[in-house]
Amino acid sequence: MLEQYFKLKELNTNVRQEVVAGITTFLTMAYIIFVNPAILSEAGMDYGAVFVATCLAAALGCFIMGLAANYPIALAPGMGLNAFFTYTVVLTEGYSWQSALGAVFFSGCIFVLLSLFKVREWIINAIPQPLKLGIAAGIGLFLALVGLKSAGIIVDNPATLVGLGDITGLQAGLAVLGFFLIIGMAARGMRGAVMIGILAITGLGLAFGDVEYQGIVSAPPSIMPTFMQLDIAGAFNVGMLSVIFAFLFVDLFDTSGTLIAVAQRAKLLDEQGRLPRLGRALLADSTASIAGSVLGTSTTTSYVESTAGVAVGGRSGLTAVVTGLLFIAAILFSPLAGMVPAYATAGALVYVAVLMLAQLAHLHWDDLTEAVPAVVVLVMMPFTFSIAHGIAFGFISFVGVKVLSGRASEVSPVVWALAVLFALKFAFGV
Repeated sequence: MLEQYFKLKELNTNVRQEVVAGITTFLTMAYIIFVNPAILSEAGMDYGAVFVATCLAAALGCFIMGLAANYPIALAPGMGLNAFFTYTVVLTEGYSWQSALGAVFFSGCIFVLLSLFKVREWIINAIPQPLKLGIAAGIGLFLALVGLKSAGIIVDNPATLVGLGDITGLQAGLAVLGFFLIIGMAARGMRGAVMIGILAITGLGLAFGDVEYQGIVSAPPSIMPTFMQLDIAGAFNVGMLSVIFAFLFVDLFDTSGTLIAVAQRAKLLDEQGRLPRLGRALLADSTASIAGSVLGTSTTTSYVESTAGVAVGGRSGLTAVVTGLLFIAAILFSPLAGMVPAYATAGALVYVAVLMLAQLAHLHWDDLTEAVPAVVVLVMMPFTFSIAHGIAFGFISFVGVKVLSGRASEVSPVVWALAVLFALKFAFGV
């Protein structure tokens, strides 16, 4: 039955190979079950409920991707998007987390429509490559700032805005150690380096008496504090339009880039370099986001860590299904997740930042009209503590430098429209 449904022979794979690939993918991305609740709980959401919602949303996304699209691509609440949810939408702009979930819901619905009517390709192709690279790198730097702040390594300073914290303290020291542990294991090619690093630092925190032991396995906590708590009406606020757009925008690029990267590694592209069943894959991503908002978590997206499973032979949707089953099993480990301190995840955030900043290698630095907009995004995201503001300034600067350089013809109508809308937003404080 598995052979026929997932076309294993046609894809030159087998059940054992797919199971191993699914386990490998899970190990490389399981850190999200610790990091996501830690970030969203700062927005006032119940930690245990978010933990369950994270596992369920990830499992559902994996199942849809595996069963409907037959691709070895796993999904989970996206890094960067969860930080935007908490630190920008809720803590900076002052919206409730219920309204933020409503924005996630609407962005997922728009993503579904864009996928059904095949508008996504047109939008993606219209956005300049420098802005795509700048957004990815900017989110990485934003995550690094969040991680360093949570570890107490970077603190606020009245004279200089930011300053160095007490790096001789236990928590800062363990965060730094966790970062180096993850880097060392990743450099050696160890699967699950991020998760192992988080658990190792949690164990040391427990040994030093900084973490209270709560157990390892227990019945799952209630999901009711976040289930169906999204505020649809609150998301209709005019000011939420930019928030919905930011969720949609980042998810579009995350998903597209991940799908292509994983498909290339698995040699699943056709002769024209296109991805078969692309529509199904996009629908899997967007419907998982909608379901995640109902369960109580930020935008669910495809994970580039899926390449780890592909590297060990994953070729079909069975890989994603196995990963989804492991996310279901992870729900039983809620006490362990509850013990993970913020400084234990700090190293993971900085490590993810390193991977995302690598995108800048593809930027044409010798062309100032391309380098400047990307750097503007990169700088403005962490310094304004807002992914949405970074994107907005990036579009405005792209149009500005192209026009003043006599290359206005290189600006597409879509970019013109977005830049004007962003400029109006800042001008009128909408």
